Amino acid sequence: MRIPQHIAVIPDGNRRWAQAHSLGKEQGYQYGLQPGLALLRQAKAAGVKELTFYGFTTDNCKRPPVQVKAFANACVQAVQLLAQEGAELLVLGNADSPCFPGELKAFCQRQQVGGGGIKLNFLVNYGWEWDLACLKDAPPERRGRRQIYGGIHSADVSRIDLVVRWGGRRRLSGLLPVQAVYADFFVLDELWPDYQPQHLENALQWWSRQDVTLGG
Repeated sequence: MRIPQHIAVIPDGNRRWAQAHSLGKEQGYQYGLQPGLALLRQAKAAGVKELTFYGFTTDNCKRPPVQVKAFANACVQAVQLLAQEGAELLVLGNADSPCFPGELKAFCQRQQVGGGGIKLNFLVNYGWEWDLACLKDAPPERRGRRQIYGGIHSADVSRIDLVVRWGGRRRLSGLLPVQAVYADFFVLDELWPDYQPQHLENALQWWSRQDVTLGG
């Protein structure tokens, strides 16, 4: 089976899952930690070379403070768990904002953790406007593909082959617009805390049947 080099994961549905289980919305994020760990291990075993998790966006910080605190804390715990697995880890997002957890600033430069391995990106307080802000004043002669890619905050993240989104929503929600420009998009109706290995297996099998031309 043909395997995508880079998979991006949108782990949506934590709040809806919490409500369905008679919990407060803010309690759902904790139940997404173990699924992330399981998916990382499964992706590594399948031969995926790069994996991106969408933690939270700058727009998510408009939610009630109790939810913002909960998902920020969950992202800290998620990175700490993932860092024990062996990866080349980068936490990417606006670290100058008060919404960015201070505990994660040490990971804002890519570093080897747990012995190294898969290239692992975790988006925390990420916003596409923040990512591309450096381009607004770029002269026309610096707006070619190579110049654009080299100038954005996410320049160390490669092109995405496959985006997998849990929770049934059919939108990118601002995920890495430059890298996702030719990505295939697989949506699961199951909520993220209900992750099962078959979910990723289904996505991989589906992608292996796609005709990837990159516009050619």
